[in-house]
Amino acid sequence: MAAMFLMLMFVSIAEAQVFDIGKYGGKPNSNIAQALTSAFTEACASTTPSKVLVPKGTYNLSPVKISGPCKAPIEIQVHGIIIAQTENDPATTWVSFQYIDHLTLSGGGVFDGQGHKVWGKCGNNNYCKHLPINLAFNFITNGLVQDVTSKDSKQFHVNVLGSKELKFLRFKISAPEHSINTDGIHIGRSKGISVIDSRIETGDDCVSIGDDSQQITVTGVTCGPGHGISVGSLGKYQNEGPVIGITVKNCTISNTMNGVRIKTWPASFPGTASNMHFEDIIMNNVGNPVLIDQVYCPWNQCNAKLPSRVKISNVSFKNIRGTSSTPVAVKLACSSGIPCQGVEIANIDLTYTGKDAPKALSQCSHVQPKVSGRMNPPACNSPVGAN
Repeated sequence: MAAMFLMLMFVSIAEAQVFDIGKYGGKPNSNIAQALTSAFTEACASTTPSKVLVPKGTYNLSPVKISGPCKAPIEIQVHGIIIAQTENDPATTWVSFQYIDHLTLSGGGVFDGQGHKVWGKCGNNNYCKHLPINLAFNFITNGLVQDVTSKDSKQFHVNVLGSKELKFLRFKISAPEHSINTDGIHIGRSKGISVIDSRIETGDDCVSIGDDSQQITVTGVTCGPGHGISVGSLGKYQNEGPVIGITVKNCTISNTMNGVRIKTWPASFPGTASNMHFEDIIMNNVGNPVLIDQVYCPWNQCNAKLPSRVKISNVSFKNIRGTSSTPVAVKLACSSGIPCQGVEIANIDLTYTGKDAPKALSQCSHVQPKVSGRMNPPACNSPVGAN
């Protein structure tokens, strides 16, 4: 069904009417905010499929909101390099796509957030939270983002909120390891989101999955540098929706702070996270390659003495191999208040590359995992409550 939808979508867009920003005053080396929004407004009003075209060239762009609903499928095809303004801006997002059904963003272009000019001004305590996200996809349905690049975002590269059936294909994210709070793709309150055959290099999580996310698939992703691929953190806020159905498969993670992890806050509000599966993953020099962390408490901004109240269940880590840059290659630190249930680990082969310990280790607390296949390091399947 999904393949048929994409085929029909491509056929319709191939026959689309073209709205070139040049016809609306958009010229290289100028601010194309007005030209882009004008072209989109006319294209969005078309009752037949339409295409907004940004030709090759280098353009400047102040913050814009690309808003629907539209009357027919619409493609925004970016061939050029689009550069954000470098001064601080009160906007929370640089380019926002919202309330659009059947949106395609394509063309091989680059969205350059110019983050390298502001990262060093953030200070140690605010984590650049006032700076804009490169791209937001809010309440998008049946969307496709392919063959475009997000470069040097000032904060998150991509934020997905309230969207359904949105696919990222051959999407590239490029930022250095020292970039602050630059999550690659953050997904929250969305369903049916896929990240496929993409490359993510950044300073925070390559993919982060927040609350009320369901049926999320991450496959064929190359991650690193960064902090790995994460579910959470969960439980910090009241009334968070459940996380259900996460698949991370056929990925390569290199030179990252973490590998694949699930993280929840101690002293948390109640919540659930279930049906999460991490399979066929290569780790290259990765810290904490396999991690459940229910005592996640960065910067000591929580009460670590109280247990997390997020229930984690039906989790598997299978066919994970490579090298760990930390001695504890597999760590399952579950909640003392609500121990993890239905955790399975199978065919793990992780070698510690450091010199201060001869072999990699496993650690478990408040979980009794089901173990099968090859296990290097040896699995911990200690009783609930043991360390």
